[in-house]
Amino acid sequence: MADMIARFEAMLEAGQDSPMLRLSLGNALVAAGRSEEAVAHLEQAVTQDPAYSAAWKLLSRQLLAIGEPARALQACERGIAVAREKGDLQAAREMEVFARRARKQMEPPSSQP
Repeated sequence: MADMIARFEAMLEAGQDSPMLRLSLGNALVAAGRSEEAVAHLEQAVTQDPAYSAAWKLLSRQLLAIGEPARALQACERGIAVAREKGDLQAAREMEVFARRARKQMEPPSSQP
C-alpha cells in the first residue's frame, strides 16, 4: 500500500492532479489507516469535480470515521443531491445511511433518571 501511496503522491508532485487521482490516493490512505490524510485529498476531489459522487461517498464515510459528524452530514447532503442528479441511486442510499449515523452522533447523550 505504501508503494501505491508513494506513486500517487509522485503523480501529484508531477502536476498530474485530477479528481480521480485524489480519490485513488484517498482510498489508498484509508486502506493504510490514514483517514485524516485521506479527507484532505477527498475534499480536493470534490472541489475539483463537485459532481463526483464516489468522492462524496468516501469523504462522508471518512469524516464519520474521524469523528466529524457535522462535516460528514454536510458532505452527505451534497453528495446525495449529486448522486440523485446523476442517477447513482446506490451511492445516494449509502450516503443516506451515513447521514443518519452523523445525525445520531450529533445528538446529545440522553440522561437517565
